Amino acid sequence: MTDYQRDGRRPTYEGRPLPRPEEEAVDQGLGFDLGTLLSRRRMLTFLGLGAATAGLTACGTGGAEASGSSGSTASPSTSSSASTSGASGEIPQETAGPYPGDGSNGPDVLEQSGVVRSDIRSSFGGATGTAEGVPMTLELTITDLADGVPFAGVAVYVWHCDREGRYSMYTNGITDQNYLRGVQIADKAGKVRFTSIFPACYSGRWPHIHFEVYPDQASITDATKAIATSQVALPKNVCDQVYAQQGYKASIANLSQASLDSDNVFGDDGGARQLATVTGNVTSGYTVSLAVGVDTTTTPSSGQPAGAPGGQPPSGGPGGRPPGAPS
Repeated sequence: MTDYQRDGRRPTYEGRPLPRPEEEAVDQGLGFDLGTLLSRRRMLTFLGLGAATAGLTACGTGGAEASGSSGSTASPSTSSSASTSGASGEIPQETAGPYPGDGSNGPDVLEQSGVVRSDIRSSFGGATGTAEGVPMTLELTITDLADGVPFAGVAVYVWHCDREGRYSMYTNGITDQNYLRGVQIADKAGKVRFTSIFPACYSGRWPHIHFEVYPDQASITDATKAIATSQVALPKNVCDQVYAQQGYKASIANLSQASLDSDNVFGDDGGARQLATVTGNVTSGYTVSLAVGVDTTTTPSSGQPAGAPGGQPPSGGPGGRPPGAPS
């Protein structure tokens, strides 16, 4: 005889009478089980655990996207760095350096017909040379910080050295070339995209890409009208992969002697706002992306002369400037 049969007290479970007092709690039937389940869910909600559980579920299904990861392990040939989801603050203003080709210190590519182009690997006009190297797509997203909107319609001029560390229009042997220079007009999202090759690392500088932002295409013929002048820093892990390829041998030693913190341009903050996000590999090429915030309410420091500090490779000594550069 059970205790219930002896004294008439009906047993309970979690404060609820058992419909089958002679059976175990797990054998009370479907109706009782459902009631128990609902009661537990209400308690979880009351304690705030329901929201936590929902959050964990979201992390399991969408956490990779929220954290900027694809959810899979990246291969050695794929890398990434600073986010480009939006410009955080104004892009640091830098000197254009000694090889801008914008007419501020001699050669002017911006006066030439055909400079507005997306593929900058080959020279244009009367020149026929082509820069060889690991394929690279450069994507810059320009934001108008004064209004907080994409800076549609601005003209962005980009230039950088080739895989030997030489600058067209300036370096001895390629002064008659104008490759790795070009202009694009930002679309409604404020984005410009250039097809190019990954630049070298020459002695005295961290690997980088130069750019100037102009109010519109009509303004590019006057370097003093640039509203922003800056540089894109390239992540070391990607540089290591690229410089192991044919044609980049000199960059290996040069990179080993450089750092973002000691660079005369990026050293102020280690390139925090200029370090690009990079994806891809040496076979199919890399996509280099950077968010560029431009504040038209501040005075740009562009158009500095070639000798201005912070922008050009140091002069004097072997390797202090790109190979073959005029002294």
